[in-house]
Amino acid sequence: MISYCPVCGKPVYFGERKRSLGKDYHPLCLKCNHCKRQLSPSQHAEHDDKPFCNNCYLLLFGPRGKKCEMFLMLLSLFKGNC
Repeated sequence: MISYCPVCGKPVYFGERKRSLGKDYHPLCLKCNHCKRQLSPSQHAEHDDKPFCNNCYLLLFGPRGKKCEMFLMLLSLFKGNC
């Protein structure tokens, strides 16, 4: 059975698929919805059926407060993400 990529809507064939969180993606379609960084299967989070890298997920949907925001900003700069 052919599945369809939730990002581009095109068929995803078995040999090319990246399966993550119950969905099949093309390798180039599995990327963070915010920073567009390429993601590995099951190494990310989802919000509203869209994939996010863990750093962007925490930054956008994590705890709020000045200390948390500063920590997450420094963490993303240190790791070179976002």
